[in-house]
Amino acid sequence: MTSGQLLMEGVELMLFGMGFVFAFLVLLIGAIRVMSWLITLLAPAVPQPAAVRTVRAQPAPAQQPDAELLAAIQAAIHQHRARRG
Repeated sequence: MTSGQLLMEGVELMLFGMGFVFAFLVLLIGAIRVMSWLITLLAPAVPQPAAVRTVRAQPAPAQQPDAELLAAIQAAIHQHRARRG
């Protein structure tokens, strides 16, 4: 076989493989669409809930942290900044 013939066989094999993959993907998309259509057709309808009144939550009043907590936070920030340089 000459290199030209080998090249043509390689191209034919490549086109056959790509065509096979393309056909498989088209069939897969079609099967997924058919299954989706069947599920929407056969699935029971979900009843719509009655109108629900939403109640807005009242924001909690802001509480001041105690002095001990503030001191711990400040010490942690100071330690972090000291390590960073």
